[in-house]
Amino acid sequence: MGEFEKEEFKRKYPNLARDLEEGSGRVQIDSVQSFDKFRGYMPTPIDYLRRCDTEEQAIQTIEYLEGIEEITHERAEELRRQLKEKGVRSFGPRKEEDYYLKQAGY
Repeated sequence: MGEFEKEEFKRKYPNLARDLEEGSGRVQIDSVQSFDKFRGYMPTPIDYLRRCDTEEQAIQTIEYLEGIEEITHERAEELRRQLKEKGVRSFGPRKEEDYYLKQAGY
């Protein structure tokens, strides 16, 4: 980082610059492993359906996933059939808000 960049950084972020210079901005990291648990994880259609409370929400979710071609028409029909025959909880228990953060231990 050149001298001009350092001065600009100090001007824009005086508190952060001071902390960096003094070394007082240190944070202990106990574990990075829990973040890695979901690194690169892509939710599946079932993950989305487990966030639904009602059959109507599940139908809208299936239609949306089919519409953006995340799932095929055939897969959408399978999911609709399961929903109609077994209900929204047949896809698994509801995933609450912050599900992934809680699973990672936060």
